[in-house]
Amino acid sequence: MERKNAWTSYSEDQLSELHELNEGYKSFLSNGKTERECVKLAVAAAKEAGYVDLYETKKLEPGDKVYAVNMNKTIALFQIGTDPIEQGMNILGAHIDSPRLDLKQNPLYETDDMVYLDTHYYGGVKKYQWVALPMALHGVVAKKDDTVVDIVIGEDDEDPVVGITDLLIHLAAKQMDKKASVVVEGEDLDVLIGSKPVKGEDKDNVKDGILAILKEKYDIEEEDFLSAEIEVVPAGKARDFGLDRSMVISYGQDDRVCAYTSLVAMLEVDSPKKTSCCLLVDKEEIGSVGATGMQSKFFENVTAELIDRMGDYNDLKLRRCLAASSMLSSDVSAAFDPTYASVFDKKNAAFFGKGVVFNKYTGARGKSGSNDASAEYIGKLRRCLDDAGVFFQTAELGKVDAGGGGTIAYIPAAYGMNVIDSGVAVLSMHAPWEICSKADIYEAKRCYVAFLEGME
Repeated sequence: MERKNAWTSYSEDQLSELHELNEGYKSFLSNGKTERECVKLAVAAAKEAGYVDLYETKKLEPGDKVYAVNMNKTIALFQIGTDPIEQGMNILGAHIDSPRLDLKQNPLYETDDMVYLDTHYYGGVKKYQWVALPMALHGVVAKKDDTVVDIVIGEDDEDPVVGITDLLIHLAAKQMDKKASVVVEGEDLDVLIGSKPVKGEDKDNVKDGILAILKEKYDIEEEDFLSAEIEVVPAGKARDFGLDRSMVISYGQDDRVCAYTSLVAMLEVDSPKKTSCCLLVDKEEIGSVGATGMQSKFFENVTAELIDRMGDYNDLKLRRCLAASSMLSSDVSAAFDPTYASVFDKKNAAFFGKGVVFNKYTGARGKSGSNDASAEYIGKLRRCLDDAGVFFQTAELGKVDAGGGGTIAYIPAAYGMNVIDSGVAVLSMHAPWEICSKADIYEAKRCYVAFLEGME
């Protein structure tokens, strides 16, 4: 049952493909630090590959390629297959939101000649990891006149960065005695953005200077924060990690590593028998809720629109299509870390370099909240991937009572379709900077191609 390390088997051509894929991936990570930015990148890539907006079409036939965007935070891509749609689709599903800090609606304040932005953390984070780092601001401001202003501060080499201060070790005796969960508390994750006062008698004259900068550069005022979505994320580009350049370090690899490889696979496959779908969703880190999460009706509705444009729509055809579909819920897995070996069951752990990871089930406390894929479905997947020569491994999320987690898998499974979790193993998951193996990224893309082309 020992899985072979993929690096030892690659030809020069495969190493070249691996390098090219990972260079594109690093660019995607560096330029797609929010779900909105990821959707923009996906739309641009889809259009270049010949995809058109579903809502600008009236009729669809085998071979047609379309995409649909939901509130600029979710995207679904489809390529119509030659098989009847009632026989189901092959679906790649991933999420494009990541743990971060969100600005509150009334975030800006001054105290003691320093100006801060008040935040509310998003998703599961170790709060102490987010201090004393250079941070960037990404997002949008929607103004009352319906204009939307894009904000990116801290990524260009000429940009300033912002961040959250930490208590110096010399005065941290009491802090160091606290539990890790409260060493830094949520209300203390305020971002320092300025300290230079402007001339005048105003008591908030440092804040006035910051507002003047925002007005000059973006034509926004303090009240505009009420209708803004601005995220605080680590500043800086994705980079090679390790002296052998075998890994990638970046913010947001959970789950953009699966989103990017799914998107690339979707755009690479041509003329599939079954209709193919790549679905990139929002809000997974907080339960897949809301209008842009997997629990929304967007996927069901857009599939209905698809069938309608293929002619002879009815609700039974939609239900049959969804129930007959097969899906890879593509989300990351915890990579075995020798430094913290005690929380892993080594026989059932994911290792760097051994390929894409399949989790039959996730959940916690006795598989609670898990999908738990069927043995028959896994058998078909094994045949599909072995035929394509894809390196893959199976894993659980640590020891049984060590913790747990979930994905979007259980939500589409409610339609009766076959769903299993698959993805790339990650070190330092949910930290500001996460690490993945380039070989696993490459094998994930190869897995997704094989699934779209060969899964019956």
